[in-house]
Amino acid sequence: MDEEENWNLIITPKRKLLDLQIRELIRYRDLIFLFVKRDFTTQFKQTILGPLWFAINPILSTIMYTFVFGRLAGIGTDGIPHVLFYFSGSMLWSFFSGTFSGSSNVFTNNAGIFGKVYFPRLVAPITLVFNNLIKSSVQFGLLLAIYAYYILTGSPIQPSWALLLFPALFIWLAAIGFGAGIIVSSLTTKYRDLQHLVSFALGLAMYATPVVFPLSEIPGRFVWIAYANPVCAPIELFRLWFFGSASIDGPMIFSSLGVTVFLVLLGLVMFNRNEQTFIDVI
Repeated sequence: MDEEENWNLIITPKRKLLDLQIRELIRYRDLIFLFVKRDFTTQFKQTILGPLWFAINPILSTIMYTFVFGRLAGIGTDGIPHVLFYFSGSMLWSFFSGTFSGSSNVFTNNAGIFGKVYFPRLVAPITLVFNNLIKSSVQFGLLLAIYAYYILTGSPIQPSWALLLFPALFIWLAAIGFGAGIIVSSLTTKYRDLQHLVSFALGLAMYATPVVFPLSEIPGRFVWIAYANPVCAPIELFRLWFFGSASIDGPMIFSSLGVTVFLVLLGLVMFNRNEQTFIDVI
């Protein structure tokens, strides 16, 4: 007689629209670490400078923005030194755009492994968030060094004690990129055309965000764009907390938070529904 089989894990389909399975994600935390390590190693394999590219990219962007927007176009920075203004904007935008771009391709890029082995599918976009967080940590360390230089040389910047809450801003940006990204990813499994629009739309979105200009430079009739764009508030708060200069008010903060919560909830619902059938479509 065959021995009775004892199962210690039963995989069942998700029944709820919002089924996060937090305990399961915690149980697979080692897999998240392995994926992060794999992506980091693959990205810089056979490169000379390796992780230094994390710092080189924003430095080059800062130099270009300073010359084009600061010198040629003469766009003000609300009294913030050009290097700090453009470097901080480039760093924060890079973190958001990297999270969004990665999350928007999570189904198509991982179709092979998703179709062969089971693990919580949210592991993939969470891994992307951590990968971008590592990159931003290097850039933030460089920003602090530049920041210290300007403080020591008597630059007229006024830091606030609220800057100790800066991790919340990265979590905020990660939530926006994660939510919007998995919405797009859920749609691109059926409508591949969206993949071609994402990079184009992301490039345009940067110029609707205070990355290379302060909100104070936006004409009054276009201010509504800042309220509709959830990325504006965390970037402006970062500059307010670290440099003491920004154009932001309570309604903009609450509007951004509301849009962020909506994107995350809608994204999770669409992600849960799509992961059950996407392998048959893609």
